[in-house]
Amino acid sequence: MLVTGATGYVAGWIIRRLLESGVTVQATVRDPSDTARLRHLTDMAEAGPGRLHLFRAELLSPDDFADAMQGCRVVLHTASPFKTVVKDPQKELIEPAMLGTRNVLMQAAKTESVERVVLTSSCAAIYTDAADCADAPGGVLTEAIWNSTASLDHQPYSLSKTLAEQEAWRIAEGAGFRLVVVNPALIMGPAVGGKPSSESFAIMQRAGSGEFRHGAPRLGLGIVDVRDVAEAHLAAAFLPQAEGRNIIVGHQTDLLAALMTLQPTYGTRYPLPRRPAPKALLWLLAPRLGLTRKFVSRNINVPWRADNGKSRRELGMTYRPLAESMNDMFQFMIDEGYF
Repeated sequence: MLVTGATGYVAGWIIRRLLESGVTVQATVRDPSDTARLRHLTDMAEAGPGRLHLFRAELLSPDDFADAMQGCRVVLHTASPFKTVVKDPQKELIEPAMLGTRNVLMQAAKTESVERVVLTSSCAAIYTDAADCADAPGGVLTEAIWNSTASLDHQPYSLSKTLAEQEAWRIAEGAGFRLVVVNPALIMGPAVGGKPSSESFAIMQRAGSGEFRHGAPRLGLGIVDVRDVAEAHLAAAFLPQAEGRNIIVGHQTDLLAALMTLQPTYGTRYPLPRRPAPKALLWLLAPRLGLTRKFVSRNINVPWRADNGKSRRELGMTYRPLAESMNDMFQFMIDEGYF
């Protein structure tokens, strides 16, 4: 089995579960000689019954995945940047996501052993803003909906995930493998090691350092635990009935409500939020906060709704409590010196 982007937040948990199950994992990284960055992966391999083989690969190099993919029946393509503040969205988000997906899936189409490809997409390929939920049938997002509102100027990360997933379906049509797509909401929870660069950790670091001490926005969103996302990938990889797109979300909530779950354990030691930030004030200060007023209007105090029924029925998913995900993540970040 091949896992791309092995040093990533989600990929780390996938690899851990595979190694624990005795699976031989072939994984791609940018630099196999960077022993410090890869230590958590090699430690897992030494502790588990499975075997880990690392291969050098760059997302934008079309020929880099051939050796890593040889002999693999399943490819899990997890590698893709997740950041919301960029200078050049085309270069920093669109090209790595779309071209990386194209390079991996085109190689899968040429590799006879590959029977299934699992793509890590996102709910961002389904919607841009929480306000989009109101336009969905019944006010609830489903796998049948595609994001049609993101652009290079508004939420380019969502555009990158949309274009990458559409490219994957285009390549899979007529190919010799089955494509199964995992569409998680905002992923939270502890990492298996190191300091991931995921936007999720940036959000939590801002909370723990006191940026929201006077109030956190009621930003409508869905949240899912990273360990549950890993389980969804395994189900997508191995279950015979797994197919199509799969919304992976455990909780329909907002940012303040999620951060409030940290109060009982950490509220006396860290400057965590206790109240909502007024939407009108956020709208007024949006440019100074690095936000657009369009984003504030369409996401703050706007409920987010999505149907995770397909993941429960077909992938057998169950979801951890929100407080468990948030508290485990916060403690991990304390232990790793984020605050």
